[in-house]
Amino acid sequence: MSTKKSELIIGILFILAAVTAIIGLNLYNPILKGSDYLINGSEHANQVILGALMELILVVSAVGTSTTMFPILRKYNETIALWHICFRFLEAIIITVGIISVLSLLTLSQEFATIATSNIASFEASGTVLKAIHDWTFLLGPNFMLGINTMMYSYIFYKSRLVPRFIPILGMTGSTLIFIAALLEMFGAITQISIWGAILSLPIFANEMVLAVWLIVKGFNASSLDSLSKSRK
Repeated sequence: MSTKKSELIIGILFILAAVTAIIGLNLYNPILKGSDYLINGSEHANQVILGALMELILVVSAVGTSTTMFPILRKYNETIALWHICFRFLEAIIITVGIISVLSLLTLSQEFATIATSNIASFEASGTVLKAIHDWTFLLGPNFMLGINTMMYSYIFYKSRLVPRFIPILGMTGSTLIFIAALLEMFGAITQISIWGAILSLPIFANEMVLAVWLIVKGFNASSLDSLSKSRK
């Protein structure tokens, strides 16, 4: 694959991942929010399934960015490039587990709507567990693992000067903040969907969008790429 094509694919996949992540999370609202989620989930089944499809596109996009970036990152440091691709795959797996939990919750909601039962407590208990699985995967995947992944490729971009340094600086800052957000959420200091959570995640979102646009419009620094290619020989 040519470098120009790689730059275009990476940029498009970053934008696609961000857009589908936001859309998917909002489409999940009927089944993840409110006390009547067992009823609302089945009533909005198609919306929930569409949300799952959005997150599946997110998973594909995440894997796509890592595999497309790998040949470029390995020119500077093959070990970090391998770490990046492995942790990105791990992020994708965690998100996939979250998708499965939401779809399982949808099945539970549909069963609750069709079966006349007085044992509501058992349905609610199962629903609580499935919602908890989604919440933890949402914390560990798009927050914790995302921070690690962004730090690795931003470090290589900063050292190699493949893109202007303000972009990887923003990336390393954003990855640190999203990592802090994940820790705060783990210990209950802040909630996942909150003003502080949004503030701490904003820099990493900005980094991905700026990087995506830069790669689509400008691409990697040609002289830096040449230097990396020569150093590998």
